[in-house]
Amino acid sequence: MTGGAGERGPFGKCGDWAELLRVSALFTVPGDALAGAAAARRGPNRGTALAVCASLCLYEAGMALNDWADRDIDAVERPGRPLPSGRIAPAAALTAATGLTAAGLLCAAAAGRQALATATALAGTVWAYDLGLKNTPAGPPTMAAARALDLLLGATASAGHIRPALRPAVLLGAHTLAVTTVSRREATGGTSTAPLGALAVGTAIAWATTRDPALASGRGPEAGHGARVTAVDGSTSGAPAGGAAAGGTIAAVVRGLSHAGPRRGAPRRLVGAVGRLPAAVGGVSTPGEGATTRRGAPVGGVAAGGARRGGPAARLVAAAAAAAGHVAPPGGTRAGAAVRRHGGAVPSPGAAVSRFAGAALAGGYVATVARPLAHAALNPSPYLLQRAVGSGIRAMIPLQAVLASRAGAHRTAAGLLALMPVARRLSRKVSAT
Repeated sequence: MTGGAGERGPFGKCGDWAELLRVSALFTVPGDALAGAAAARRGPNRGTALAVCASLCLYEAGMALNDWADRDIDAVERPGRPLPSGRIAPAAALTAATGLTAAGLLCAAAAGRQALATATALAGTVWAYDLGLKNTPAGPPTMAAARALDLLLGATASAGHIRPALRPAVLLGAHTLAVTTVSRREATGGTSTAPLGALAVGTAIAWATTRDPALASGRGPEAGHGARVTAVDGSTSGAPAGGAAAGGTIAAVVRGLSHAGPRRGAPRRLVGAVGRLPAAVGGVSTPGEGATTRRGAPVGGVAAGGARRGGPAARLVAAAAAAAGHVAPPGGTRAGAAVRRHGGAVPSPGAAVSRFAGAALAGGYVATVARPLAHAALNPSPYLLQRAVGSGIRAMIPLQAVLASRAGAHRTAAGLLALMPVARRLSRKVSAT
């Protein structure tokens, strides 16, 4: 592995590979598959473990391939990186990327055909990003697609279908899009537009994750796949969360972030696009959005003291009532009166716990990203932009925990949060960017 005294051979040392592969960011990967499994209403199983292994391999393949493709740029901007400094030979990095990609696909193949198809799409996205799209306007959306596919890989490997995982995949992709946009200027410095946009996206994501999981997804955290929301008049709604509205709004956010720059009005247009994100991905329609019962009341809406149906205050009142026992489960003698009083759907027994746990986790997610992004917005220097990007990468862990918790997988969420201090400590030794 090593040459003469004080010299290093073409394969480098363990520390060189840890820097090349950015092992401090590796702790953000398992949560993708676990959140995907939770969204598909499956506990961690053999397929989930295989998806985690595939994700880790493909992620590290992307890291090695990224440095191989950027070795000439890094020779100018980051001469201390393992490849431009000569600590690792470019051929060794390319060989590692190829081998890790093959290993990831083999792990996915062991989980089934659908998992292999998803992993193949993920691998193609990673290679396309590193070899051609990274420095183009399509770079950030491509990286966002890779993270979303990684979460969907967990769903397909664990449960064999992806539809319930589409909404959390959109949220994780939106976060990745924002962080990747900020990272494009971390070596040279930039403007305040990208950090401000990322801060707005993070706030919108946190708000979207606090929506009622039972009403947003059409079933309670522990309900089966066929459960539907029942309104006061007996009508039902099983429409999947996310959909055409979410797709159109996320597309607007993609356009705003991809074209973020020093142009006048860019931050305002970007924040306007992000402002529409929670309503589109929250999964609970507001008046005028088309998801209504036969009597015209929005599904999941709660009329309390004239508050807008589905608003935060109304949901808080409904949650407090359910927790205090003032709203009984369907079928009880008090249920009909309670439902008529509140004018909305009956919350599932575990919805209040999941709602408040999700709100606390969402607060932790915002706390992780907000301060570094605010500093970078005030002073978009390379150092502060790199700090913001590093925090944004680590913030994927609490975001994954939020998504798992909202699906009812509270133990998975707790396990993911345990990775956070380890990732933070390791990032002081090995940079995640």
